[in-house]
Amino acid sequence: MSLTPEAIDACLPQTQCTRCGYPRCRVYSQAIAAGAADFNQCPPGGEATLDALAQLLNTHPKPLNPAFGTQSARQRASINEPACIGCRKCIDVCPVDAIVGARQQMHSVLDAECNGCALCLPACPVDCITLLPYTSRPASDSLWPDYAQAEVDRWRTRTQARRARLRKLAKAPATLETPDQARARRRSEIRAAVARVRTKKIAPPRGRA
Repeated sequence: MSLTPEAIDACLPQTQCTRCGYPRCRVYSQAIAAGAADFNQCPPGGEATLDALAQLLNTHPKPLNPAFGTQSARQRASINEPACIGCRKCIDVCPVDAIVGARQQMHSVLDAECNGCALCLPACPVDCITLLPYTSRPASDSLWPDYAQAEVDRWRTRTQARRARLRKLAKAPATLETPDQARARRRSEIRAAVARVRTKKIAPPRGRA
């Protein structure tokens, strides 16, 4: 097998979690191919990825570099929907479009598409997202114990589709709203949404004074 970014990328679980120090699995694979990054920087891939890359690179296996984290059991994101303020920040950072919803409306996670990358957690301004155990096991033909090959292939495709969509939006004619105005609008929307959630929490139950 030739040492190409494509071959290296095929050994990565496509969580797009950025824990390797690169913004996407594909960029990390390019860095490995160019000799700019070591092959032991992928916590989600764990030993399966380490062994596959060592074989591909014709070198000895090595342990995961702890500077990039440790491998853990797969999890999935879950949104506390009543507490969601509809700010879209989680949607904006999800690399595989596993979160759906509209601005100022409740968001939901598509369980079948979530890869547990956890990028949505720090993005949420009201901490209404948690990670839950993922108990389903992949088919035996998968390289990884926690990820099915079909899932990995789908996450790669969804990431590519998301990037293509964002590039298209970036080329669209600019709106009359300036960046400062857009930031101010988003802050205003978040403040209003937080106020609505707080009002719901302190409102007395129906039928009681």
